[in-house]
Amino acid sequence: MANRIAEHRFADMATLQSAAIEAIRSAIVAAVAARGTASLALSGGTTPVPLYEALSHLDLPWSQVQLTLTDERWVPVDDPASNEAMVRRTLLQGPAAAARFTGLKCNTETPEAAEVQMDRALRTLAQPFDLVLLGMGDDAHTASLFPGGVGLEAAMEMTGVLKARAVRPAMEGPARLSLSLPALLQSRQMILLLKGASKWAVYRDALNDGPILAAPVRGILHQDQVPVAVYWAP
Repeated sequence: MANRIAEHRFADMATLQSAAIEAIRSAIVAAVAARGTASLALSGGTTPVPLYEALSHLDLPWSQVQLTLTDERWVPVDDPASNEAMVRRTLLQGPAAAARFTGLKCNTETPEAAEVQMDRALRTLAQPFDLVLLGMGDDAHTASLFPGGVGLEAAMEMTGVLKARAVRPAMEGPARLSLSLPALLQSRQMILLLKGASKWAVYRDALNDGPILAAPVRGILHQDQVPVAVYWAP
C-alpha cells in the first residue's frame, strides 16, 4: 500500500458526503487564501451528484475557483450522459455559478482529434490542482482509464506530455476523453469516493501488486507523490 493513503469508512453515504463536502470546502478556502485561486478536477457519474448539489449553495469565493472534469464521454454537452451537463445542472448553480468551468468536450468528431486542443485548455488552469475528486468502477477503472481500453497505455504513461488522452473502453458505449495519469497526479490531494461492498473489495485488491493496465486505479494507489483520501460507505 502506498504510504500516502488515508482510509475513511463511514456508516452511510450521507455521512460520507458531509465529510467530502467539508474536505472540498476546506481545500477551496485554503487555496484561495494561499494563492488567490483554487483549482479542482471533478469526477462525473452519479455518486457525487448530492455532494455537488450541496456545494453549490455554500458561501465560498467561487469567482476565484477554477473547475474542470477528470473525464468526459464524447457526447454532446446537452446529452444526459455528459459529465459537463451533470456538473452544470448540479454544481454550477446559485453562488457556485460564478466559478470558471473548463469542460473536456469540444466540436471535433473524435476525442483523439481533441487531445491537443484540450491539453491547451487544461494548461490555462492553475496547477497543480488543489484537489482531484475521483470515483472507481467495479472493473478498477478511474476517470476514463478503463482496463482493456484503446488508448489506455498512452494515457497511463508517466512520461506522456498531453494532459488529455482519448480512451475507447472495451465495453459498448461512447469514446471518452480522460485526464492522463500524470495530469491527475499533478495535484496537492486526491479523494477517491467508493460506495458498496463490491467497490471496497475491488479497491482492496487494487492495493496489491499487479499489472497497472489491468487495474488502472493502481496508478492512483501505488504512487507516493500525492496524498489520497479514500472515502467509503456501504
